Amino acid sequence: MSRGGEGVYIPDDSDFYTFRDQCESQEGWNSQYNKAGVTVWSQTQEDSKTVQKIKMQIACRDVPPETLYDMLHDTCYRKKWDSNMIETYDIGRLTVNADVGYYSWRCPSPLKNRDFVTLRSWLPLGNDYMIINYSVKHPKYPPRKDFVRAVSLQTGYLIKAAGSRGSILYYLTQVDPRGSLPKWVVNKVSQYVAPKAMKKIYKAGLKYPEWKRKHNPSFKPWVYPEQNTLPSISLAELSLQHADSLENIDESSLAEDRARISDEEA
Repeated sequence: MSRGGEGVYIPDDSDFYTFRDQCESQEGWNSQYNKAGVTVWSQTQEDSKTVQKIKMQIACRDVPPETLYDMLHDTCYRKKWDSNMIETYDIGRLTVNADVGYYSWRCPSPLKNRDFVTLRSWLPLGNDYMIINYSVKHPKYPPRKDFVRAVSLQTGYLIKAAGSRGSILYYLTQVDPRGSLPKWVVNKVSQYVAPKAMKKIYKAGLKYPEWKRKHNPSFKPWVYPEQNTLPSISLAELSLQHADSLENIDESSLAEDRARISDEEA
């Protein structure tokens, strides 16, 4: 996501177009999973053994694109459906369509949990909606002892209209987990965790309109910037989160028989 080692920047339209092209392109992607309306592809990064690029797609019947877009922005609702999330909060806003936030993620035991600080930006482009992020450093939110600070090189959603009431959701992620993960974890992500996560987003999208009607229905700061009460922060406060400056742990020898997947994930 970062432009050839440059500092932190706010993505512009060309970055969103490039992201959309990656989501829609088949070239260079290997299909890993294709069942029940969910497809998962992967792309091996030649210069890294630990960083894998994964792309997923799901058809969301009866969930309009603007509903999915609102739902994926709504951190209050995320606590309802994202069982892997430990904590998330917004740190500050950069522009009307860019902010900085924190997210911590529960990894399958016995792996250590991960967390991220990311610069997130969003853009509706005609009938397409996109939300993208990459990792940054903020001086007030350094790595914590109880998490491994992971690095999002590029992660995001593309939502496209499909039919009169439905949508197609793409999720593309390239993350450095800051650790040598066991092979079974990498396989489990594409065959098990990723499809489950996409189905969970779809189900959450179906339920979101009803939930939102009862929870501050007119509050959508991602659509109405004047509602945004986050403190302003400047790009000068941020720097790129380089993976090589973070702790790297070796979990490659952890055995699968010690892995526990929560009931909600199973």
